[in-house]
Amino acid sequence: MKVLGSLIAGAALAAAAAAAAASRGRDDIGGEVALVTGASRGLGLLLARELARHGCPLIICARDAAELERAAADLRARGAEVTAVTCDMTDPAVPQRLVDTAIERYGRLDIIVSNAGIIQVGPVADAQISHYETALDSMGLAPVRLALAALPVMRRQNHGRIVTIASIGGKMSVPHLLPYSTAKFAAVGFSEGLRAELGRGPVTVTTVVPGLMRTGSHLQARFTGQAGKEFTWFSLGASLPVVSMDAERAARQIIEAVRGRKDRLCTAAACRSRPSLIDPAAASGRSVRMRPISHKQPKSSLGQER
Repeated sequence: MKVLGSLIAGAALAAAAAAAAASRGRDDIGGEVALVTGASRGLGLLLARELARHGCPLIICARDAAELERAAADLRARGAEVTAVTCDMTDPAVPQRLVDTAIERYGRLDIIVSNAGIIQVGPVADAQISHYETALDSMGLAPVRLALAALPVMRRQNHGRIVTIASIGGKMSVPHLLPYSTAKFAAVGFSEGLRAELGRGPVTVTTVVPGLMRTGSHLQARFTGQAGKEFTWFSLGASLPVVSMDAERAARQIIEAVRGRKDRLCTAAACRSRPSLIDPAAASGRSVRMRPISHKQPKSSLGQER
């Protein structure tokens, strides 16, 4: 009987400990100052909305001043405290400027989300070295510069969260997206290495590896080669619910991972992706049922934050 009582008591204590651990599984990030790059639209804006929902004062940035102001108005209408900074993340001076803005405006910086980037689509034969340089500047080096600028502040605070929005293209190189994949591999390598050095705190790093998301990015991507055909296969993948993921759902998952101080997040769409699902050769030869997509003509020179 005593043994049984001890077992029951032990089980009760274990259950209570498990419940307490579960309640500690997600941090309350209310009041933490968050910086989101590429936040004028797409996933960046959705991440900013989700952070605002949790009570985070925001600094948002993007290249297009008019779009950025519309995003800031959207967030303020939802009750967020927002500072908008028009800038280009490929400028080496910008990351320190953003960190200084956070300190001047709010006195601290707790969360940085490196999301800004461009998508360039086309065969390797039509890619120029400048395409790789542009991709690496915006998606490989920009997250590094921002993390290195924010890290001293976060260490002084004894608290911080560094978030890198990478891509399935940074784990599995994708045909016709070689500049993009090259840059995303670099982003994943830096982010995962930084996490290995910093561990679980007080400054943590989360590497996010999403698959295709339904953000409308195919309408803003840069295309080379036979632009019409490239647009067709890329828009197919970016629009199919079977292959792509709802971006609002992805944003919620990402912020939950940040709250949980997880080292990495692979969204469901990314985890089930296979080369055949996003290979233009396979896509062009497959008969599928899909939602109608926009017939807007592809842009040949304009990139966009996701």
